[in-house]
Amino acid sequence: MDTDKPQNNKNSSQTIAVWAITPNGLTLGQDICTKVPGAELFWSEQLVKDGQPIDRPSFKPGAEPGSNPGLKPGSKPDPALPDLIPELSDQSYGQSSFKSLSEELSRQFTRFCAHIFIFSTGIAVRMLAPLIQSKTTDPGVIVVDDKGIHAISLLSGHLGGANGLTEKIAGLINAKAVITTATDINGLPSMDLIAQANNLYIENPGAIKYVNMVFLKGNTVDVHDPADRVSRSIPKDFIHGQNIPKQGTGVICTWKTIKVPRETLILRPRILSVGIGCNRNTSMEMIHDFLKLVLRGEGLSLNAVFTLASTEVKNDEPGLLNLADRLNLPLKFYDKNQLNSVDTIETPSKMVEKHLGVKSVCEAAAILAAGRGRLIVPKKKNRDVTLAVAIKE
Repeated sequence: MDTDKPQNNKNSSQTIAVWAITPNGLTLGQDICTKVPGAELFWSEQLVKDGQPIDRPSFKPGAEPGSNPGLKPGSKPDPALPDLIPELSDQSYGQSSFKSLSEELSRQFTRFCAHIFIFSTGIAVRMLAPLIQSKTTDPGVIVVDDKGIHAISLLSGHLGGANGLTEKIAGLINAKAVITTATDINGLPSMDLIAQANNLYIENPGAIKYVNMVFLKGNTVDVHDPADRVSRSIPKDFIHGQNIPKQGTGVICTWKTIKVPRETLILRPRILSVGIGCNRNTSMEMIHDFLKLVLRGEGLSLNAVFTLASTEVKNDEPGLLNLADRLNLPLKFYDKNQLNSVDTIETPSKMVEKHLGVKSVCEAAAILAAGRGRLIVPKKKNRDVTLAVAIKE
């Protein structure tokens, strides 16, 4: 199952929004924001006087600094989790007030990689319900009560980093971290975190629950992973064999399209580059359709593509630019000297050399974009488009 637009897993922002609607929540939110680089504080206008937040003393936890009753002694956040708090330092922070929590949250939800709500989980759930989309794209959300007793991982615990953020925030304010994901509390591997740590695209996120359930039951799965990109991260006790799953739950990690059961998790390494040449003003739809046709015919997954590439002559070509935006992929351009430096062109074009001074556009661009990788699909062409695919070694 290919998608038109590969997921980013999270938005590009690495900032955290902190939300407060009570006096104690505001005090705690101010304390968190002084310790979390890049945090931005949002508070209810009911807490504002003369355009400024109520001046309250800094939050002073009762426990010893750095203690955290919610963590086991010596435990550390999973290294696979996004480091949402790179360092601790006193600093100024962005802040603003709002009239309506639901309206402001709807405006800000996708702007941040994570949100810290300092109010009840009931309010949080009601505010989040119309906003959540997918576990692969939603930001992480944690809830902290306004006395700073509990920090709860509420949404996107794994891919959104909420579990790790919960542990860190709990440590900062001496709260008890509350993590409820089954794999975490049972000390088992989680396939979404394994995929994220290995930079793998999750093609069918709905199958994650099937694999995780197998682990929870203490059973095994077949793992088809020719390049050993994911199997090294799964304990051997959970791997039945290296076969392509024929029925039931399994895991495959490959850039090739393979028919597998619905319960099998499909992971894609981002290792394919697509070189593209086209006539002037070729539409995005035409290029996109031809790309899907070629990949389907060659048994390659669009979700394994990590970049598009072309000649610098096409750096203002609307169809190419729009396609890169549609697929959420970078688009690299190479000059004549760079393209001509590739001496392994399989299908040079005399016509292209006559008009552009290069022997190849799509093949050379694909090879260069793949770090001078191996060409696996030589030039394919229709009336207006040429395509080639290379793979990073």
